[in-house]
Amino acid sequence: MTIGYLKGENAGVHGLSNRTILLVDVGGVGYEVQVLPRWVPHLPDLGDRLTVHTHLQIRDDRQVLYGFSSQAERELFRQLIAVSGIGPQMAVSLMDGLAMSELVQAIVSGNVKLLSRTPGVGKKTAERITLELRTKLAQWRDDTGLSTAPAAGPVNTVREDVEMTLLALGYSQREVLQALEAVGRQKPLSKTGDGEDWIREAIAWLSVKQ
Repeated sequence: MTIGYLKGENAGVHGLSNRTILLVDVGGVGYEVQVLPRWVPHLPDLGDRLTVHTHLQIRDDRQVLYGFSSQAERELFRQLIAVSGIGPQMAVSLMDGLAMSELVQAIVSGNVKLLSRTPGVGKKTAERITLELRTKLAQWRDDTGLSTAPAAGPVNTVREDVEMTLLALGYSQREVLQALEAVGRQKPLSKTGDGEDWIREAIAWLSVKQ
């Protein structure tokens, strides 16, 4: 059995064992679908209609529906779980920690350090992901026209120190990435410049955002 998508009403979101579950009402039947936490703020209002692209994972003891906002997002999930040792939960964590274009770019460029910052993803796992998927995803990115524009933040030699400092200050990986991209677009900072300038501006941006 394959369930490609669900069209129905948003019947609510709840947490279950550290998973984010969207309940979709399709003709009076409620489907529980695990979704990326970062999608929740963008869901339509309770009772409004929505389309969820789904992947059905069948295990010996249960069946789990994973839901995504687009077919491309679902395809990336399928590519990830095809890698040896990458289960659905690790794939969800990777996709929730980075925007789709950022994740694809990290894999294609072999950015093991960025990938291994996802909880549960060690260096060897990140290396395996890039080894098995970089060629496939590079072709898939070109075929689908997925935009992976150059990052607006500092170059890697500066970025690593900046990110580590901000993470040490208690900001999440997603907040750090958002801040550096925003600062890179809004401020005339040199991409190879002083890391302290990037840190100061990032903290200022995050303070306003919060």
